[in-house]
Order: sequence, then structure tokens, then C-alpha cells
Amino acid sequence: MGRVGAFIGEGRVAHGERPFSETTGDYDEFAVPLAEDVQRVQASRCMYCGVAFCQTGFAFGSARSSGCPLHNLIPEWNDLVWRGRWSDAAERLTLTNPLPEFTGRVCPAPCEAACNLGLNDEPTTIKDDERAISDHLWATGGPAPLEPAPVSAPRVAVVGSGPAGLACSWELARRGCSVTLVERHDRAGGLLMYGIPNMKLPKDVVTRRLDLMRESGIEVRCGVDACDDAVAAGLLADFDAVVVAAGAADARRLRVPGADLAGVHLAVEYLTAQTRALLDGDAANPDICARDLDVIVVGGGDTGTDCVATALRQGARSVHQLEFLPAPPESRAATNLWPEWPNVKKTDYGQIEATIVQGSDPRSWATDTLEVVEGEDGGIAGLRVASLDWSKGKPQRIEGSERVLPAQLVLLAMGFAGPERSVLDSLGVEVTDFRGGVRPVLADAAGHRASSSGRTPVYVAGDARNGSTLVVSAMSDGLACAGEVASALLR
Repeated sequence: MGRVGAFIGEGRVAHGERPFSETTGDYDEFAVPLAEDVQRVQASRCMYCGVAFCQTGFAFGSARSSGCPLHNLIPEWNDLVWRGRWSDAAERLTLTNPLPEFTGRVCPAPCEAACNLGLNDEPTTIKDDERAISDHLWATGGPAPLEPAPVSAPRVAVVGSGPAGLACSWELARRGCSVTLVERHDRAGGLLMYGIPNMKLPKDVVTRRLDLMRESGIEVRCGVDACDDAVAAGLLADFDAVVVAAGAADARRLRVPGADLAGVHLAVEYLTAQTRALLDGDAANPDICARDLDVIVVGGGDTGTDCVATALRQGARSVHQLEFLPAPPESRAATNLWPEWPNVKKTDYGQIEATIVQGSDPRSWATDTLEVVEGEDGGIAGLRVASLDWSKGKPQRIEGSERVLPAQLVLLAMGFAGPERSVLDSLGVEVTDFRGGVRPVLADAAGHRASSSGRTPVYVAGDARNGSTLVVSAMSDGLACAGEVASALLR
């Protein structure tokens, strides 16, 4: 262990952020990493616990999972960072996490929620330490490419190039399989490319990882849609196994009058349009633009926050965010004990920026959407909403609270019901209904192989298997699926 007792004398110092008064003027990354010497001091705060809850990755009580789903060897690489042994730290980190450049930027850090130091003090800056290790590795030559698979290696097609697909592909290639990564969009990366905006995850970070995968012998095919029966038939005929890692792309939609009006868009469509415009060199003219419009974002999660931040950068006249649930408490409830995930109110970069630009928090909590109001031109004039009373544990509409909020652009960030049925159907995977969406039927509930009609085995990984989860959880499941596939093919 490095500095014994450093957690007593050193306080938590997290990464900085560019002034929010200027970030709304561009799409550049807003996070500002600490200097390496300062980051080393932060890593020294790790207590090297006998029982490192930061590595656990499972639910404590009824709250969401806490601790790292990848079971990263956090105390070990924190100690190596403190000692300045960055290359050794990178080697230790990538034993469990092949893609730390992503989790070090966009993970909500369940590891920090379970940090033992967080019981009575502020937790170790695990996420920042992880990013610093990855950034150091890339700055000093980058990860080494894998040895390309031999001609005789079993061939595996991975459908979907998001977190699960990338992790699964890398691990399959590392184990000796010949991997082809199939992506229906014009660029690979899935939600890492098009679902998370550039200011949170710069797209050159995604591109350099894809370049390394190609250098490692992984073939990346874009513009190939496995929902097409002919494409699916070709995959089943040409490969020894197919892995569906296409994410949970079945987005929830409003089911109210007027929801089909022009001007109502899914959040992922909106974010994709802006990122594509940015990458095409015309950031000011995306296909869906909030410029000079009143914008309402329906949904209070991370994707909703990204929509708020993007609308501000596009020059929206106003931005409002609606959340169906009541506001969480400002501080941790007595029943929400460590190391459970803390259920507290979170104010992220989008809300901070909107507060600076507009003068107030853009969020309205406990608000139900009743109707999308049509304007005289056939577009949207606003949303009819009502306030909800949650005091009895379930929503009750408050009498007299109905009102119309002005809007010409409505963005739906209401989460996802699960994977798209079409990709599973095309590959002959049996499905079952699940909470308004579908899930693949598994041959073994604890495994990844799906019950399918063809001779070629089909596996499912990440959100396509489990429904919408965290990036880090999807990566963990992709790695587990790769191990299962490799064990079956490389006997």
C-alpha cells in the first residue's frame, strides 16, 4: 500500500469542469482532468480495504446495484497510481476492463457508492483514477493490438457495436476467434458514438478504439442491418456463432393524443442527428434542431439531461424537463444505508447549464403529460400537463393543476422497453413479452445462448439480453457472453 493513512489527511478532489457559462457555446468535452501528480494523491486516499466493497457489483437491499459490475481490482491499481507505476496500473486495470476510456468518462461510478471511505467521508475518486490510467496509456502509445486470429479460427459475428458488442468482440478476439462486428448505422460505436453527446464522450475516443480493433483483426461492417431477413440469413450461414448485442433500442413513447404530431422525436434520434452533424462538419445544421424553439424534454434521466444540454447548445429559446416521479430527497434517507446506491437528488451538467442560461432549474417533478397540443400550422403548440401527488405511494392527479406548457419541439427520453423484436425475429430467436417489450428466451436462464430455430447458435449479450442497463453492466455481460461462446467453439 502507498501512503498509509492518506485518507485522513487528504480530502477528495474530483476532476474540474470548464466554466458552464462557456460550455454551451460548443460541443467540446466539459470535464477537465486533474494533473497527474494531483491524481496520484487522490489515488493514495484508497484505504486498501480488507473487504473492498467497491469491487462487488451487486445489489445491497432493494436499491440498485452498488460496486463495480466488472469487479475491477480497484485497490490494486489505485496503489500503483500512487506509486507512479502507470503502466503497471494500466495492465492491472485492463485485466478486467478492456475499455476503460469509456467507463472513465460516462460511468455513474457505482464503485464510489460502495467505497468503504464513503461510509463516513467522501469516497475515493475511483472513476477519475480510472480515466487517468487510461489517458496515460493512450498518451504513451496506447494499448497493444491483439494478434489477429488464424485462418482456421472459428468465426463469430457480433451484431451491434455498443458497449456490450465492443467488449464481447474484443474478448472473443483475445481468446482466438475471428470476429466480424456488424453495425446498422453509418459509423460503429452504438450509443457510445450516437447516444452520448460529444461533450461527455468525445468521438475521437470511440474512433481510436475502433481503429485498434481493426488493427487487431476484427472486421467492422457498417450499414449492415441484421433486422433484414436476407442479412440475418447470411450471418447464420457464414459464421459458427452469432452474438446479438444490439442494445435495448425499443424506446418508450408517449401514448397520449397528439403524440404522432411532427415535432415529437425520440431522444436518441435527436442526439444522433446532432452528433452526425458534428462529425460531418456541419454542427450548426442538424436534421433536428432546437434553435429559437421552446423545447420540452420528457424524462429525467441521463439521456434527458443530454437532450437539455444539446438544446441549449443549439440555441433553444427555452428548455423544460418533465419528470413523472417525485423529486428524490436532497440527502440520504435513514433507510438508504451505505453501501446501497444513494437515492438522492442529482443535478447534472445539463441542469446546471440551463439554470445559468435561463435563471432556474429546468425540471418539473411529479408531472404527467396528458396531450400534445396541436398548433394552427399543424405542428406542436405545447404540452398539456398536470401535477401529481405521490404522498400515498402512487400517483394521484392534483385537481386544478392542468396547464399548457409552450413547446414546438418535444423530445422523449422515457427509457427503453428492451431490445427491438425485429432483430431477434430475423435471427430466429424465441422471445417472450416483458413489461411492454420483449426479452429473448434463453436456453439456460443463467447463460447467454438463446433458444433459436436455426442450426447456428445465437447468443445474446448486454441490454439485448437484460434490458436497459449501465454502460459498465453491458460491458460486463458482453465479456461473460464472449467467455461462453469461446468455451463452446475453442474446445
